Amino acid sequence: MFCFRRALVALLVLPLFGASALAAEKKISRYVRFQAGDTVGYGIVQGDRVRRIAGDLFASHVPTGQTHALADVKLLAPTVPTKILAAAGNYQSHLGAQSKHPDPELFFKPPSCLIGDGDTIVLPKGSNVVHHEAELVIVIGRRAKNVPVDKALDYVFGVTCGNDVSARDWQKNDVQWWRAKGTDTFGPCGPSIVAGIDYDDLLLTCRVNGVVRQQQRTSDLVHGVAAMVSFASRFVTLEAGDLIFTGTPGKTTDIKPGDVVEVELEGVGVLKNPVAAAE
Repeated sequence: MFCFRRALVALLVLPLFGASALAAEKKISRYVRFQAGDTVGYGIVQGDRVRRIAGDLFASHVPTGQTHALADVKLLAPTVPTKILAAAGNYQSHLGAQSKHPDPELFFKPPSCLIGDGDTIVLPKGSNVVHHEAELVIVIGRRAKNVPVDKALDYVFGVTCGNDVSARDWQKNDVQWWRAKGTDTFGPCGPSIVAGIDYDDLLLTCRVNGVVRQQQRTSDLVHGVAAMVSFASRFVTLEAGDLIFTGTPGKTTDIKPGDVVEVELEGVGVLKNPVAAAE
């Protein structure tokens, strides 16, 4: 556990120190939702510590004098969303021979599927083919309704890593995807929210047991961040803290009990989750 926590701190901190001057110039900010003892709160990452903030992360807030070592806190799913939207077929490499969709093809994942960094993906009984899907996840920063594309990034608070875990046999055979995509633990997300980077040109990587299974830049998204936010806001009101999974690249593969799945997003960090079978 000690080594794991130290590794987690390194993954969150090294990108911050390695480009400290650039981060200051671009005003890059890194936020986490965390638990320290019995207290849950939001904080901003400063070096190897997290400073608790007071107020609303998505509105008026101020840093407090209370800090914790990142190694000593439990990182949680980064928001408590009212809704989660997710994109189907948003990289041509995943679509294969299928034609790309003229508009983003979105579906809902229930907030109850969310888990944080280090939490376990539980493979449910009754499904025999469960896949990883590494994705960039948009974090909405304020209420958005009928937002034009050229204003859409004003409504984005930042981005985080996500894994749209998918039971392929249920996805293929069920009428709806409610359990194929929304089963408990099928929404790993985290470890942090990062604002101030170029969301549309980040390297996205998935590793299973250290072996790269997916890798592509978000510049290859069929529908980019602004387009997705704008399109979704035409039909549902997006609230601060809501999440949009933006789709997965390439080919996905199955995951098994005992595996460890990592989703890494350039400039954001690594989301790491072990896999276990349901008891």
